[in-house]
Amino acid sequence: MDSPLTRQQLAALVDHTLLKPESTAADIAALVAEGVDLGVYAVCVSPSMVPVAVREAREQDEVRVAAVAGFPSGKHLSAVKAQEAAAAVAAGAVEIDMVIDVGAALTGRFDAVRDDVAAVRAAAKGAVLKVIVESAVLLALGDERALAAACRAAEEAGADFVKTSTGFHPAGGASVRAVEVMAATVGGRLGVKASGGIRTTTDALAMLDAGATRLGLSGTRAVLDGLG
Repeated sequence: MDSPLTRQQLAALVDHTLLKPESTAADIAALVAEGVDLGVYAVCVSPSMVPVAVREAREQDEVRVAAVAGFPSGKHLSAVKAQEAAAAVAAGAVEIDMVIDVGAALTGRFDAVRDDVAAVRAAAKGAVLKVIVESAVLLALGDERALAAACRAAEEAGADFVKTSTGFHPAGGASVRAVEVMAATVGGRLGVKASGGIRTTTDALAMLDAGATRLGLSGTRAVLDGLG
């Protein structure tokens, strides 16, 4: 496939991700090794797997470790999300991908969304904070204002990125329209991570064209191989 990006340039925009609940230490070690081989920006793992990922990454010394918080429902207490994020950072994670309370956003309680993000921001000192807004759920309302408002709340709370999806919600994952709305809302002040259901090179490039600055992929090698 013709692309303005080289394989190396595309890989450098990827969080190579494994968040399946059945993942083992051996799976995480393989994830890190593959991430290094592919030249990805980071690997993203569950909180309990951070020590494994960090140990493997230190041996390779070529990849960052990201962890999730409040994943995948976002219905955890803010204090629990904050503690989870702080523990992941203490274990060596340098990026945190947290999930908002989507129900709060759906009902227009954006102050609660902001406060939730702010709690994690305060706990994850020194880490890059990405805020997952479950864009497919918010767009299912047929009203893009809720998605934009959730992004503004994340920005007000000190987020570094807004992120489309966990990839675990039945409403779906990333979409070009969601990325467009999110990118327009944050206006380059924050990064935009597209994640959830991006399985082909065409999909990945479409997300970047729409304004994504980072991609969350589990099938990274297949996407990169699609560049030819």
